[in-house]
Amino acid sequence: MIYLVEHFYSIQGEGRYTGTPSLFFRFGGCNMKCEGFACEETLSDGTKLLGCDTIYAVNREHFSKNWIPINKSNELLNVLDEYKLPPHVDVVLTGGEPLIYANEPIFIEFLNALHVAGHRVTFETNGSLHVDFLKYPVYKECIFALSVKLSNSNEPLSKRIRGDVISSITSNAKESFFKFSIGASSINRDLQEEITSILLHAPKTKVYCMPLGGSKLEVESNSEPLIEFCKLKGYNFSDRLHMRIWDKEKGV
Repeated sequence: MIYLVEHFYSIQGEGRYTGTPSLFFRFGGCNMKCEGFACEETLSDGTKLLGCDTIYAVNREHFSKNWIPINKSNELLNVLDEYKLPPHVDVVLTGGEPLIYANEPIFIEFLNALHVAGHRVTFETNGSLHVDFLKYPVYKECIFALSVKLSNSNEPLSKRIRGDVISSITSNAKESFFKFSIGASSINRDLQEEITSILLHAPKTKVYCMPLGGSKLEVESNSEPLIEFCKLKGYNFSDRLHMRIWDKEKGV
């Protein structure tokens, strides 16, 4: 079963294609929690949850009742008819972690239909889940934004860094790039060592560093130190444009 959390037409706010009009599909479920990012969600009963800034697409226990079960690929494809879209608009698949559905027949049908229709498809993924490029060649036509998690996520090293997966994706995908979430307090010698160890698995893949934060204020406070880090190391700074414009508002 595939679960869709939300869909919306906006601009890409992060990474290589920042500013590009894109139709987003946010899928429910993830193989990580990333509580170290410390983005807080308070439920109606006062319960406080910690995780990433899309915890509502990660935490199955508290949010799955709001997720939409998908039984046919057409239920996803019909979403395109709900918007006034330019031809061949970019489609971004995000989450949660969209690749938990990588082997689902419905998901493969959806991807093939998007490719045939001429859409550029980008996965926003943590880069820890295997993709079968031989069995499902459509993945070779997709772009992968690899948001590989650093130690600031509080996820164990063996779970968040899968060198074989990173190497496979960057070797087989049409295009790929790294997109690291970094807070000012994480910028030190250990950070560079972390990134260097990841790049060993894909040394020719471009690096984008974006400021950590679940709000406009947090993003802005982490931006200048991160820009200086990027200038020093030669990495690309990626803004989080949607956070600066819409702050905590969801679905934009």
